[in-house]
Amino acid sequence: MSRIKIVLGALLVLFAALLPRLNLSIPGVLPGPTYTPGTLQILAYAFLIAALALSYHLVFGVAGLLSFGHALFFGAGAYGLAIILRRLLPAELPPGTGLLIAVLLTLALSFVVATVVGSVALRVTGITFAMVTLAFAQAMNVLVRRNTGGITGGEEGVSVTSAMVPSFLIGVRNSANLYWIALAILVVVYLGTLWIERSRIGTVAAAARENELRVRVLGLRPYTVRLFVFTAAGVLAAIAGMGMVLLQSGTTPRVTSADFTLTILVIVVLGGVGYRWGAIVGGMIYTLLDKRLSDLASSDLIASLPGVLRVPLSEPVFILGMVFVLVVMFIPGGIAGLAERIRPQTEESAHGQR
Repeated sequence: MSRIKIVLGALLVLFAALLPRLNLSIPGVLPGPTYTPGTLQILAYAFLIAALALSYHLVFGVAGLLSFGHALFFGAGAYGLAIILRRLLPAELPPGTGLLIAVLLTLALSFVVATVVGSVALRVTGITFAMVTLAFAQAMNVLVRRNTGGITGGEEGVSVTSAMVPSFLIGVRNSANLYWIALAILVVVYLGTLWIERSRIGTVAAAARENELRVRVLGLRPYTVRLFVFTAAGVLAAIAGMGMVLLQSGTTPRVTSADFTLTILVIVVLGGVGYRWGAIVGGMIYTLLDKRLSDLASSDLIASLPGVLRVPLSEPVFILGMVFVLVVMFIPGGIAGLAERIRPQTEESAHGQR
């Protein structure tokens, strides 16, 4: 069965890689055919959000840690790459070499940040842990908004110019290249998540989530295991953040906010807590809903409604919030959990027909 899943996964990735060369349209979901720059931009953004949700799945779904500061690491990757490209690298470096060096330095920075935050936050548990991670994230958000040292850009954020990146990543005609980079990041984050989750460390982290005392009795150290998972998730989130900088040619303080972490939490819950593919599906669906609901909110249909309906429905956040409430109430296991419940019923029905 695992081989079948591997083959199906490889075919799905291959199909996604071919989308920029195909003329496929999904009216009401995508703004145009799959080869157009606008559609590729949205899909690439969805891939990166899905990768970020996967990294949060490691913390929340595997280790059982409710973090309100996971956006900190996404922001560390985004701001780290942008600032290193703008401020720290010699101007005479070729764009390709400079980008590679900046990526490696950002990975090292993200590793240090995730390790420091984790080593402090994991000294406590439960809601206290959530508050400590929130405090770290808020501290970074304040630093970037205040334009600390004149390098974070304040409310406007940090931009990346065309001179800082290779030419094949510049311009609308290269949208497919950015799309493939986003897809590659999603695949890398998924494989990293899969490896950690199936490793001995992932098994111990899951066991500690269920019964920490039993893990301690066996002579294992939950703190060390959780720190590894927390740090790995932070680095994977930073990789997604670097991809977002390349896709959007910069970043803003929003990516370091607590609201952004709550968005990630909503995505994981929507897809199904504890399911890898649920995080991916949740990220894709949330992103597409977010983009398309903005068009719906400003449409003539909403404008023609009575005020009591028009005012809330003209806010995409309200609609997304209602979707989240409905999922929690009627599909508590998320999309993946619903699929897992339907599959045994389908198999049982098929077996009965035989």
